[in-house]
Amino acid sequence: MAPQRNAGTGPEAELPEYVGHYRLESCLGSGGMGVVHLARSTSGMKVAVKVVHAEFAKDPEFRGRFRQEVGAARRVSGAFTAPVVDADPEAGRPWMATLFIPGPTLAQEVKRNGPLNPAQLRRLMAGLAEALRDIHRVGVVHRDLKPSNVLLAEDGPKVIDFGISRPTDSELRTETGKLIGTPPFMAPEQFRRPREVGPAADVFALGSVMVHAATGRGPFDSDSPYVVAYQVVHDEPELTGVPEGLAPLVLRCLAKEPEDRPSPDELMRELRSVAASYDTQAFIPAQRVEDVPVVGAASDADGAAAVVEAPVAGRRGRLRIGKRGVLGAGALGLGVVGALVSVSLLGGDPSPAPEVTAPRTTAAAFTAWTATPVSKGGTPQCSYAAEKLLCAQTGLVFALDPADGRLLWKYRLDGVAAEGPPSGVPVVSGGLVLAGLGHGSRLTALDPDSGDVARRQAMSMSGGVQAVGKMVLLTAGDGTVTGVESASGDVKWSHRIPGQDVPYFVSFPGDPLAYTASVSGDGSSTKVTAVDPGRGEVRWEARLEGDVRPVGSVDGSVAFVAVDALRGEARAVVRYSPDSRTTVRVPLPLPLQGVQGSVRGDVVHLMADGGALVAVDLKARKQLWSLQTGVVRGSTPVADGRHVYVTAPDGRLLAADARRGKLVGQTSPRLSEQSDRVPATLPEPVLVDDHVYTGAPDGTVFAVDGRDPAAW
Repeated sequence: MAPQRNAGTGPEAELPEYVGHYRLESCLGSGGMGVVHLARSTSGMKVAVKVVHAEFAKDPEFRGRFRQEVGAARRVSGAFTAPVVDADPEAGRPWMATLFIPGPTLAQEVKRNGPLNPAQLRRLMAGLAEALRDIHRVGVVHRDLKPSNVLLAEDGPKVIDFGISRPTDSELRTETGKLIGTPPFMAPEQFRRPREVGPAADVFALGSVMVHAATGRGPFDSDSPYVVAYQVVHDEPELTGVPEGLAPLVLRCLAKEPEDRPSPDELMRELRSVAASYDTQAFIPAQRVEDVPVVGAASDADGAAAVVEAPVAGRRGRLRIGKRGVLGAGALGLGVVGALVSVSLLGGDPSPAPEVTAPRTTAAAFTAWTATPVSKGGTPQCSYAAEKLLCAQTGLVFALDPADGRLLWKYRLDGVAAEGPPSGVPVVSGGLVLAGLGHGSRLTALDPDSGDVARRQAMSMSGGVQAVGKMVLLTAGDGTVTGVESASGDVKWSHRIPGQDVPYFVSFPGDPLAYTASVSGDGSSTKVTAVDPGRGEVRWEARLEGDVRPVGSVDGSVAFVAVDALRGEARAVVRYSPDSRTTVRVPLPLPLQGVQGSVRGDVVHLMADGGALVAVDLKARKQLWSLQTGVVRGSTPVADGRHVYVTAPDGRLLAADARRGKLVGQTSPRLSEQSDRVPATLPEPVLVDDHVYTGAPDGTVFAVDGRDPAAW
């Protein structure tokens, strides 16, 4: 392959074929600091690679800034940013690679389709507030939040480009007389005292970004950056066109003094009370111009990062752990729904059906199969219950025969957009299939045999929902938890949980309790509360050292991953035994980013961003093995004693030997027509007897024999 060529005669006119291990395919954008390329890794995964300009590669100060950018991006990579895949700030031409996925920037979206509508604005503001909360939590100040640095992914906004961000512990300082930033989105203190810029400057920028999203202009507008600077410091912002419900909150963000601005946590609380109709469904622009291409990396001067759709936390008791402080701030549920408003029974009271029965043993007659896609609505997410494989795609729930993949029934959810992430893994509770958890304005209960609607329950969109045993727990924005019986829809209890402001629950298979946890403000401790879902009673509570996040339970004990409060890295695995009130902590030899975990017996399996699959034995108090799977991301690992299974973004199912930590088999990729799209949530493999089931980006659901992964 000949070197790529750009237009022009400068040092960027001829591009290399490879940067590191990444083959460059095309130029996504070029700016003052560097060039962003679309590239592919050895496995075929698309990434965005930022390569700095040759002239800056010789500047020691710039190299220091680039090292800082890489460090900041690594610290905050997670649900709201572009995870860093690889980087070499010491190369002759320093570079950094992040995961890539197409998506317009906010600037592109507003220019193309005009201002966002009120519902989209509320979702955008909530997503940006949560993003800043997590960026600041790891000690980073972005300092250049603007519309071209906000990407609109299906699961929410992503903040990119940390080229001028500053960690609070950084040795680098802004030089006297040198202003760094974009004037229309800079805070007054960035002009007056740039050495003292803190997190509140990002909140000011959020306010300016919201005005742009609502009106197509900024709160301070002029062709001259000097006039804009004067207006930012001295004048009142122009908010004409900002919806009345959001204008007061935006005005607070634009306060001249940093101490007068709300924190990201305060913003999220205010947004819950401001809009009863607020929901957290994926951002889907109201209009589309189909013939205008979108890119996954910001194409402005220094828009170096691309974006990846981030997994959703808390699916069926397994937790996605990245840089987010999910335990204390409301991302620990199956989805975001809220307090019960009313119950409407359709077709009379359904009789309570039998609970989940044991799987049939048909291993001897089993043949691998692939089911034809029921819909093109993304990667199916599946679970097993009522002797059926229950799956969900965007706005659709369907049941398959686990023996041969035959479609048994399907149901289209009302009020769920045809685009966006899957509609939540179907859960059987009280003998009914609970569909669309976290989507739309009501929970739908289906008959597992026919797929007919048994009941619909209207809900507000202000809290969290979690199915536990025969109950559904609904958390309202004010922290009140309501326990609803799944079979009948009757409210059994409703009250606050002592010591938990706004509890969001997780549950684990075979465990009758629901768990909620909140981290202290300084990250030094976590309060964990175990609740009886049937009565709403607290069974036990404990305050554990550090930021710990539950990933599973066994024999009454709960397993956690301990995360560094500043860097967001998993550093240890912890088991707490409430009967004896004892804690076992097993340090990890190497920190892990973006960890997802599950528990089988005494062993915790962790899947990290970058492809590391790790097994930790809590009884032996040691790490058993660590395997580099070769995938950039993987699903929550699922184990059956012999093998550990994970799914990859390209639809592959991987199997590792559970004792030796060696890769022993993998299926072929099953990419969608849009092969550069990374699913927002990777489906967990489903184990039934010796069979393994999972969904793929091409819309198929497939089954393989778990006894012989080498034959896949």
